[in-house]
Amino acid sequence: MNTHHPSRKPLDGVKGEAGMTDAPAPLSLDNEPIADAPAKSPESSASASEASANVVNPDLTVTEIKQGTRPGDVYVRRREPHRRFFRRVGPGHFVATEAASHSPTPLQRVYRGFKAFFIGRPLESEQEIHERLNKIKALAVFSSDAISSVAYAIPEIMIALALAGTAALGFAIPISVAIALLLSIVVFSYRQTVLAYPSGGGSYIVSRENISTHAGLIAAAALLIDYILTVSVSISSGTDAITSAFPALRPYAVEISLLFVGIMTVLNLRGARESGTVFAIPTYAFIASLGLLTILGFSGLLFGFLQPPGPPVIAPQAPLDYWLILTAFAAGSVAMSGTEAISNGVPAFKPPESKNASRTLVAMAIIMATFIVATSTLAARFNTDPTLDETVVSQLGRMIYGNTILYYVFQFATMGILVVAANTAFAGFPRLASILARDNFMPHQFSFRGDRLAFSVGIGALGAMAALLIFVFQGDTHLLVPLYAVGVFLAFTLSQSGMVLHWLRLKTPGWKLSAFINGIGAIATAVILIVAAVTKFTHGAWIVLLLIPILVALFVTIYRHYSRVADKLRVEPGKLLPNTIKQFALVPIENVNYVSLRALAFARSMKAQIIAVHVNTDAERAQLTKEKMTQYAPDIQLVMLDSPYRQFVRPMLTYVEALHNQNADAFVTIILPEFVPTHFWERALHGSTAQRLRASFETHPNVAVVLVPYSLQD
Repeated sequence: MNTHHPSRKPLDGVKGEAGMTDAPAPLSLDNEPIADAPAKSPESSASASEASANVVNPDLTVTEIKQGTRPGDVYVRRREPHRRFFRRVGPGHFVATEAASHSPTPLQRVYRGFKAFFIGRPLESEQEIHERLNKIKALAVFSSDAISSVAYAIPEIMIALALAGTAALGFAIPISVAIALLLSIVVFSYRQTVLAYPSGGGSYIVSRENISTHAGLIAAAALLIDYILTVSVSISSGTDAITSAFPALRPYAVEISLLFVGIMTVLNLRGARESGTVFAIPTYAFIASLGLLTILGFSGLLFGFLQPPGPPVIAPQAPLDYWLILTAFAAGSVAMSGTEAISNGVPAFKPPESKNASRTLVAMAIIMATFIVATSTLAARFNTDPTLDETVVSQLGRMIYGNTILYYVFQFATMGILVVAANTAFAGFPRLASILARDNFMPHQFSFRGDRLAFSVGIGALGAMAALLIFVFQGDTHLLVPLYAVGVFLAFTLSQSGMVLHWLRLKTPGWKLSAFINGIGAIATAVILIVAAVTKFTHGAWIVLLLIPILVALFVTIYRHYSRVADKLRVEPGKLLPNTIKQFALVPIENVNYVSLRALAFARSMKAQIIAVHVNTDAERAQLTKEKMTQYAPDIQLVMLDSPYRQFVRPMLTYVEALHNQNADAFVTIILPEFVPTHFWERALHGSTAQRLRASFETHPNVAVVLVPYSLQD
């Protein structure tokens, strides 16, 4: 809207004070006057222009009457002066262009330029289909967490087994094989989920539709917590990888981790396709370097050109029993974290979405299972020591690659994939949050797409919570992992159980085998869930077990709020509101000048009872205001409110309440005069009475506050 900038007629004795206080300058476009003038001659054109001077054309077209070259000839020309800002689709239908979003002030333009540099130029909604991922990029975006988990899952197995002494470390091999088998069952289930639920949502949708709404919310809460922990654990593990290669950096581990969180957040705000291109490099570099390490390691053992060191000396502290083996199995099963991300993000794939997502899921499972078994076997055969500060994967790299450039490439690749593994969470958390927001279980802001078509609110929230977690736990991976397992396997168990009920209900061809496999998966993941909850309870798992019901209660509260709002706002044919509203206008004025006179003129246009109110804290000014109102606005009733305690806002509020009590059905329109200073810094030189009045009235059910701006620019 254009701020008023009139030609001023002199007012005797009127000074240039504001009617009220300042407010930020409103958005202004230098639009040309818009008016239709369909007259057929210059004379009638002038009268029609005067008649329509206060009428706007919502179609943003201007009809001009032009005189021809011969006397008496006229022609009509139709222009669209705002074509740069709006593309006309049809009558009353426009599409805003990028120019319509340009910032009007220098400070805002600097901010937009800064944002465009780091995040990129805004994309149109129609470009969303072009931002989708092919299978190669999707593997990097959605599978980096699962593939990278080898770097911390195998050490967790060996740390648990180390309680029984050196001899127990060899059990890491059969445990890793069991994990690979369980992985195949879980992936089989999620592959069915991808094909059955192409709209995404994963465990949440499966549990909600096949078990109950509360089961779905429990799965969603577990997954959201899992995603936050994924960022924290992955980035902390990546920092561990680089500090293992460069021990001098260990005192700065937390700072490095927080820097990585910030980088990941910014890259994801740039959009899925662009972040997929960036994250593909470390993902495939890790796959190549770990694959080469695997080949060299087994070849060295087979042909004898690599000699493993002697076994580490670890004194047993507990017996090697079934409970310890189950504990190690549960600890290592965190390797399966991230396998559900593809089922949550099916809509991010290029068409055909479900087919591409299922193929990517299978490829991820093959790579992941191979690396889990191979890495645990090499770690056991090369006698790595899980009790050292150096990670097990770093020890393997040093033994197989030696202190060569390949070792440092491998460590940087490990650090890279562990850091970008957090991208699985950045891809999954915002999408799941948007689905919950769509279903009214989370604030609707989480469904908002930013400039680059990414779910900006979810990405920002995830980055902030992960950074807080890293700071609180000082980036200690071993402290963070116990929190990890419970949420992962709770979601797995609910998803597997939901798929069993899905097959029992539909009974499609082959449903018995599918239900049997999903049933085995549900039992296995439930056992791991119980073991992880019991063994890790005192190590921090209790936090997750406490947070999940709190989140579910929060989801239910939000849903009830949105349902209540929808019920209140829903239009019922037999209960329509009146076409007009009985109202009166109230204009608070500090004195009489151009600002207050314009507000009074605005009030006159409302065709309602008008009351001008002056809160008197200065007798001399009050008398001057009364005289000027008699001279320049004699048609408007003036009420003087003496305020002996020098309060302005409170007496005004009380007076409005007193007026409203006389007629509870009447609507009160508070018209606040304000001027807009020429420079932004001049706002600090004036009070904020208008803003305080607006803040006080904005929650009142029968009061509307209107700001009438007056520009001071020459």
